[in-house]
Amino acid sequence: MNVSLTPELERKIDERLATGLYTSSSELVREALRLFFAYDDARRKQLAGLDDALSLGLAQLDRGEGIPGDEARRRSQARLAARRAKG
Repeated sequence: MNVSLTPELERKIDERLATGLYTSSSELVREALRLFFAYDDARRKQLAGLDDALSLGLAQLDRGEGIPGDEARRRSQARLAARRAKG
């Protein structure tokens, strides 16, 4: 497989190789791809969790388990104040 890189990316790879942390550009690119795929998987799981939470919340609303807007605002402001107090 051949990959074309921009001059800027090539420069960054050369800079990283100069640190001695990697022995070749291939090693560095493999590590970068491993990190990218790990990030991508974590992001996908995070989005799935948010989707699940949204579905749960919508189901609760459908069952009439919601709270009035004024109460939701009061609770949110209390949580925010508690976070600020922790510092």
